[in-house]
Amino acid sequence: MPRLSVVVASTRPQRIGHLVAQWVVERVPGDFETTVHDLRELALPFLDEPGQPADGHYVHDHTRRWSAAMRATDALVLVMPEYNRGYNAALKNAIDYLYAEWDGLPVACVGYGWRGAHFARSALRQTLERLKMTVVEAPGLAFEQTLTQQGEVTAGEDVEAELAAMFTALREAARVPA
Repeated sequence: MPRLSVVVASTRPQRIGHLVAQWVVERVPGDFETTVHDLRELALPFLDEPGQPADGHYVHDHTRRWSAAMRATDALVLVMPEYNRGYNAALKNAIDYLYAEWDGLPVACVGYGWRGAHFARSALRQTLERLKMTVVEAPGLAFEQTLTQQGEVTAGEDVEAELAAMFTALREAARVPA
């Protein structure tokens, strides 16, 4: 059974990312083993490893825990906000902590914001592809269209179908056979 990690990327005190992640998790097909990782709870300081992530020699426990979590992942969903047309610093920091763990990992970016996090997802895709991750298409949720500002997902059948297609693509690309 493929192991799916869902990462809540927003760390703001007033946030809705955990609600969007809950919506995603409630729709995960039963043939995935799912774990949620919240970057706010992980509380990674800004990159503080003395060596390069590509070396893989981690000295801090927080980095070792993050590395172990991603090594135990066969497919990844990033639930991410768009801030000022970009993705948030906590997500970039979490990505930059690791290197080899990302190689070949299938990833989907479920973004949310005023335009469905279009700009943030596009910018992040460049980073993920540089790290040799396999990026699969995912839905973006737009305020006042498919998402309220309080975090209630009001998506219709088309977004539900996009999400289902995302899970299929993640399963097919997972590091272990489905």
